[in-house]
Order: sequence, then structure tokens, then C-alpha cells
Amino acid sequence: MYANHNQLKTHLHAYLMAYNFAKRLKALKGKTPWKSILDTWEKNPEYFNTNPNHFLLGLNS
Repeated sequence: MYANHNQLKTHLHAYLMAYNFAKRLKALKGKTPWKSILDTWEKNPEYFNTNPNHFLLGLNS
């Protein structure tokens, strides 16, 4: 199916990014998993050790 391990890693990474940032889930009332995390952070920042926005790659990354 995949010629090498890097092709599998690339495909899996693309799938996870699409799922976490684009797929809206019924269980989360139509939110994406990432939006749900950010909403929780805004309401209850004490649940988190660091700001989840720091894990996003920016334009200069």
C-alpha cells in the first residue's frame, strides 16, 4: 500500500490534521475537536498547563 514508512507518516499526519481542525463532530455539538479544546481553555484555563494556541504552527514556522 505504501512504498515506505515516510509515505505512511505523511498520510497519517494529513488525516489527523483534517480530522482535528476540519471535521465537525456530533458528540461535540458540531464543533471541531480543536475548537472544543479552545472553548474549554477560554472558560477554564486552570485545567491547562499551557495555552493550547502555542502548539499551532504559524506563518514563520
